[in-house]
Amino acid sequence: MPEDIRQDSRHGLADIDITRPNGARVYNYLIGGKDNFTADRVFASRILECAPKAPLSALANREFLRRVVRFLTAEAGISQFLDIGSGLPTQGNVSEVAHEINPNARVVYVDNDTMVYIHSKALLSDPARVDIINADIRDPAEILTDPTAFSLIDFDKPVGLLMLAILHHIEDRDNPAWIAARFREAMPAGSYLAISSFRMPGAEASELQAVTVENEKIATEGFGSARWREEEEICGWFGDWELVPPGLVPLADWRPDEQTRTERDEVYHSFFGGVARKN
Repeated sequence: MPEDIRQDSRHGLADIDITRPNGARVYNYLIGGKDNFTADRVFASRILECAPKAPLSALANREFLRRVVRFLTAEAGISQFLDIGSGLPTQGNVSEVAHEINPNARVVYVDNDTMVYIHSKALLSDPARVDIINADIRDPAEILTDPTAFSLIDFDKPVGLLMLAILHHIEDRDNPAWIAARFREAMPAGSYLAISSFRMPGAEASELQAVTVENEKIATEGFGSARWREEEEICGWFGDWELVPPGLVPLADWRPDEQTRTERDEVYHSFFGGVARKN
């Protein structure tokens, strides 16, 4: 391990609280990862008691990520990505998928979690193509002016901006619509924005609404925040950018492939995603 990463690790370990569940580590556990602690697994067990299909929700988001990145790289011609709220490195991450199609694609990951930063720096860092910023989505200016971002991303050319499973962790008081708008404004024409977010089940699945409210309560008590929002609010985060067909839809309905799970269950009705282009 390079000396600078060893120093990051030593300095960062003191900031990692393993006695409380952490969103990135719980997510890691739900998708079968090993970068988690007892507190994360105990909390995940609470989630599973109320929502036994939670791991399928996490996996659906990973599959959505892969399809989005393949679309942006192969069809839209995007060669640089800003992945905000990237989470712990796992198989099928943005750079892995993009580099299968374009080995020269550049990726900047962003996460405010120290453990995510340390792991990503050690496993993914490639100064010519891939790096990570330890920053918070609630401070767009910090991310958009970071030297690491400018070393890999040319903000005069189209960017693939990814906000997957992150805005639903932003409280109303922190104004997710304002956050999304600040990032959209910084992107040049031809850029794409991908969003996935918990969505309050609508009239077509009203029987799931009470369970969803309970899930929100458990998540908030566990690691601070998780909001299932109305579809109209999520759609508003794309601003006036043009939604790519099929629009904002259940994750399974966004350009599915042969591996996409298609069961019309609570995962289908409560986790939506979409991609939009800035004209």
